[in-house]
Amino acid sequence: MPAHPDGTPTPAHATPPVRSGLRSRRWLLWGALLLLVAALLGVLVFLAGEYEEGRDQAALDRDAATVASDIRSGLVRNVQTLQSLHSVAPTPDSWLDPAAEVLSAQRELVRLEWRDSALRLLAHRDSVYVADLFSYLPREQALPDVRQACESAQRVSGPSFSPSFFWPMASGLGMEIIEMCLPVVRAGVNDGFLIATYSLPGLLSEFSNKELLRGRGLAFTEVDGTRLALHSSAPGSRRTQVANTLLDLPGHTLMLRLESPRRVAGLFPNVLTAVVGALSLALLAVMALFGRDMRRRQRAETEVAEALAFRKAMENSLVTGLRARGMDGRVSYVNPAFCQMVGFEADELIGTGLPAPWWPPELIDEYQQRLAIRLAGQTLPREGYESVFQRKDGTRFPVLIIEAPLIDAQGTQTGFMSAILDLSEQRRVEELNRASQERLQATARLATVGEMASLLSHELNQPLAAIASYASGTLNLLDEPADMGQGLPTSDLRQAMQRISEQADRAGRVIKSVADFVRRREQVREAVAPESLIEAIMPLLTLQSKKLGIRVQTSVSPGCPPVLCDRTMVEQVLLNLARNGMQAMPEGDPPTASGRRVLTLSVGQSRLHSGEEDPPRKVWVEFAVTDHGRGLSDEVRDKLFTPFFTTKAEGMGLGLSLCRTVIEQHGGALTHEPAQPRGTVFRFTLPGA
Repeated sequence: MPAHPDGTPTPAHATPPVRSGLRSRRWLLWGALLLLVAALLGVLVFLAGEYEEGRDQAALDRDAATVASDIRSGLVRNVQTLQSLHSVAPTPDSWLDPAAEVLSAQRELVRLEWRDSALRLLAHRDSVYVADLFSYLPREQALPDVRQACESAQRVSGPSFSPSFFWPMASGLGMEIIEMCLPVVRAGVNDGFLIATYSLPGLLSEFSNKELLRGRGLAFTEVDGTRLALHSSAPGSRRTQVANTLLDLPGHTLMLRLESPRRVAGLFPNVLTAVVGALSLALLAVMALFGRDMRRRQRAETEVAEALAFRKAMENSLVTGLRARGMDGRVSYVNPAFCQMVGFEADELIGTGLPAPWWPPELIDEYQQRLAIRLAGQTLPREGYESVFQRKDGTRFPVLIIEAPLIDAQGTQTGFMSAILDLSEQRRVEELNRASQERLQATARLATVGEMASLLSHELNQPLAAIASYASGTLNLLDEPADMGQGLPTSDLRQAMQRISEQADRAGRVIKSVADFVRRREQVREAVAPESLIEAIMPLLTLQSKKLGIRVQTSVSPGCPPVLCDRTMVEQVLLNLARNGMQAMPEGDPPTASGRRVLTLSVGQSRLHSGEEDPPRKVWVEFAVTDHGRGLSDEVRDKLFTPFFTTKAEGMGLGLSLCRTVIEQHGGALTHEPAQPRGTVFRFTLPGA
């Protein structure tokens, strides 16, 4: 190989490293060129797309402006048509037929009204195409917007529009409408207003160019994009262009939205570039899809873990017991609240079958029969059902069970999910409330007797004084034979002793009636004749009626059935209502024609439950207590049944409240109404036995 004289290598020995460097540089250049071409291709594609999109957007904006101009022109033509109505029809009667012709020709109009300057309706005509617009809701609900539009129209001496609003219709649908108010001027004087109700879908349908909207979507929207009325939708595509333009009307502005699908144009000039670009895009798409799937998988795993943790925390925080069972009755899930409720651990309950560990032994047969009926497909009550569970220590407690079927992804029922509520505390509160009601009612009875103490004293003094008088006479008769030497007058002694016995019985009856009324008894509902209820309280009513000079009348309809009630409680109701009636008739103010004050107690079969329907219903008996006092004022009537409200200085304000509670506990109702010619009637109903 040739060499230089100084011994350095010839150029032939320098060729391999130079070529290697050249190849490296070429690869770098090719790589840079490819990057440049790719970048240039991307820029070209981007610029072409931007140009096409900008051109299409400009055309769409022009078309949207054209549609808005068409609608505006149509509204102006309608204004001219409506202004001519009053020139050809100056009276409301003659106005109806021309108005009907306008509505028939202009389908965007759904109603025309002629109102005077105070917006009172003079004449109106509805479109035959939308005949029931105001049949569901009254027209008056839309008048505030109409009034505002008419005030604006009067200020500008021209048409003015109200804000658009949705109006529901009797068919279950509705319509977005807008109202235009046009002043009616005759000889320079305001002669009222013409109200034109427009349908927003009708405006889009009647005033738009059908050819211009082919394959496009047109709608009225709010400023925030909420759709008000839709005429047409763009064909389903994710890539759509939108043009929004304002339809500025006198008094109101609407947003017109025009949508058009983007046209797909050729992006690549030749096949090779298209293939290279397609392969590049495919590679990028594959990598993007792979990365997206990885991210989705990680996100899904994270969401599942968070959902499980959230569900676990939620189930652990519940005080309601949850239990899942399969179709074979085996327990597949329990939450901590249920375990705490029955006293078992979750491991002791999962997988257990029938009978369940929490079933009381004596109720196992009943519960198994109930479960068999449920497994047979009987519909479960939505409100649940009550049952009794047994804890691990043997104690019993009431529960409310609400069950729903467990449905898998294929729609097959795999078991039941139950929510269990412990009713122990509720039962305790109900018992306390019942005991409190009993004590309160007993206190009210004692208060009633206390208020009648003076009457009782007066009533007892008479038989006691008679007994003392007859006893003194008897002693005198016993002393006479010793002085006169004659035999005892047996007939006189017998008569005196009979009078003493009668007066003692009379005093005993008064005391017994008070004792029977005050004595607390267990609440027992029994069949009681209405006459018996009235007779039981008559001794106490007689005491007060004699003192006040009031006559008590009683009336029981023939054939009136017995009532099923707690005798003591209903007697208390009757006594309270009767005493209130007597106290409502002041002395010296007789309302009846005879000049005497009368209190009437009547009993009959309820008019609302006469028992004569087919099929017959349960019979109800109505009690009525009628006084002829001064009646009830509106203020007293509103607070009549409020606890501790009273109009009497010595009253407790509990009588009527307790009366209503007692009657409602029997399933009846306590009401009141004015009596004729004056006074008040209190009525209550009780179920027939």
